[in-house]
Amino acid sequence: MNGIPEKLKQAGLKVTLPRIRILEILGQNAGQHANAEEIYRLLLQRGEEIGVATIYRVLTQCEQAGLIHRLQFENDRAMFEPACDSHHDHLVCARCGQVEEFYDEVIESRQQEIAGRAGFDIAEHSMVLYGLCPRCRQQAPKGDG
Repeated sequence: MNGIPEKLKQAGLKVTLPRIRILEILGQNAGQHANAEEIYRLLLQRGEEIGVATIYRVLTQCEQAGLIHRLQFENDRAMFEPACDSHHDHLVCARCGQVEEFYDEVIESRQQEIAGRAGFDIAEHSMVLYGLCPRCRQQAPKGDG
């Protein structure tokens, strides 16, 4: 996420070190998704001491400003990713919580067809598929998953 100070200014937010560092963490892990506690841990590993309450506050402010997206999966833990111009959906491991992004033109087209037949104009949508990632599938006992 290059140009973070400019993006903060354009979003009407003051440029502060916590905001810059949190957006850097999310931007450096493109395609990855992190919750507030993971962001806290990653900041500590970098020698940054930003409190968890500040992280939550910055995440909320950046979400409201449209700089990041909040993702709420079935594990009830909010995860965050940088806002991007392209749509994608998610695969979530039901065991370890790993999240993978995907995009499929056929699925997107089909959703438009279904909505159109029902008279709906889709404003936005989210598709989340739950299953076991390759690592958890290898660890699963026979008959599980």
